[in-house]
Amino acid sequence: MEQRHLGRTGLRVSRIGLGTLTWGRDVDEHDAADMLKAFWEAGGTLVDTADVYGDGEAEYLLGQLMEGLVPRRDLVISTKAGSVPDPGRRFNGSRGHLLAALDASLARLGTDHVDVWHVHAYDPDTPLEETLQALDLAVSSGRARYAGVSNFCGWQIAKAATWQLAAPGSRTRLASTQLEYSLLQRGVEREVLPAALDLGIGLLPSSPLGRGVLTAKYRNSTPPDSRGASEHLAPFVAPYLDETATRIVDAVRTAADGLAVTPLQVALAWVRDRPGVAAPIVGARNAQQLTAALSVEALSLPDEICRALDDVSAPVHRYPDHDWSTL
Repeated sequence: MEQRHLGRTGLRVSRIGLGTLTWGRDVDEHDAADMLKAFWEAGGTLVDTADVYGDGEAEYLLGQLMEGLVPRRDLVISTKAGSVPDPGRRFNGSRGHLLAALDASLARLGTDHVDVWHVHAYDPDTPLEETLQALDLAVSSGRARYAGVSNFCGWQIAKAATWQLAAPGSRTRLASTQLEYSLLQRGVEREVLPAALDLGIGLLPSSPLGRGVLTAKYRNSTPPDSRGASEHLAPFVAPYLDETATRIVDAVRTAADGLAVTPLQVALAWVRDRPGVAAPIVGARNAQQLTAALSVEALSLPDEICRALDDVSAPVHRYPDHDWSTL
């Protein structure tokens, strides 16, 4: 699998990442082992997790698998901290919480460092410089090799990255940002991607298959074994089961038929090769699903297909994104 630099850093990652959102909850240790092995054998390196995935079980399971299945040195482990199970405060970006969460993550993963550590979301109740200092301390202590942010909007990521760049040598530059990005969700193109490109931050798209909808499996009904049929994930899928999504999925199917590939491959290749993207993060239920996603490695979409997909999925961005005099 092709390797790419993560933002403007020396770290290289596989251009498809393996997500572990459902590990330890919907994905058991056997399926997780099969997926990690298939991913590694395909040349994949980037494995993404978080301290809240499966209430910590995803990290623990990954740590167990690294003991005997896949060498730790062959993987680029990315995890996140800052989300908390508190209805009164969804995110905690305080220095104390973040560093304690990192130590707990390292214990579950059974390693002395993670390769990339992300703040899971912006915390409006904590000064941003305090949150960012936790990243500096994590990197300077060797517990994290690189740092990034997740789910920050445009002005938040620009402010954070600029703060870090203001004191080179004492503050660690942001290597990456993780947000949802797909043909069904192109909101990052408004401000996040331009900021990331300008500041040298690599984008790690989550839900690159539109929460599974872009595979076209929901076109006529909801498969009983899908996330859309799951009690706790059905609300996650539902927003993408509307008429707009149907129109985009139909265009993806048409492109797939013309190229003799699958809708999954078309949708994943599109987002993988967008400007600023380092590696889409793919979550799968089993090794068979993951192998189908990894088969995209050999596919590059023709320019005319990309333009057609761009047109059918284009979000409405007017002023101030475009010069007011052209409106």
